[in-house]
Amino acid sequence: MKQLLIVHHTPSPAMAEMFDAVLRGATDPEITGVEVVRRAALAATVNDLLAADGAVLGTPANIGYMSGALKHFFDQIYYPTLDDRRGLPYGLYVHGNLGVEGAVRAVESIADGLGWKRVVAPVQILGAPDKAALEACWELGATVAATLSE
Repeated sequence: MKQLLIVHHTPSPAMAEMFDAVLRGATDPEITGVEVVRRAALAATVNDLLAADGAVLGTPANIGYMSGALKHFFDQIYYPTLDDRRGLPYGLYVHGNLGVEGAVRAVESIADGLGWKRVVAPVQILGAPDKAALEACWELGATVAATLSE
């Protein structure tokens, strides 16, 4: 069975809604052969990532950048997983009130440095997530999980 790791920083109701939608998509009963593991960004470890066959990352945009919690995750896992996780399929969702471009750019830059492969465009939400935003989050989770499905 393949493993999808969802690493998230969920400090707000908007991020919680988005996380729940991603999780529902990733655990859709039609997607088989994938175990979904979820970890808060400050709790996720090198071993969590080494056990994963794919990842979904979730972060708020804070002052034009990813959250410190997600940056901490990257700081922990970067060198210990650099050689072993090249080609890792991943997806990203970001929430902000003013702009998310800097956060997306920062995460993609680090993921590129790690040699990860983005399998779906990032979901970028400004303000309160509406039905379309939550559907996009569901689709993100489902797409990354389906990429791993057997």
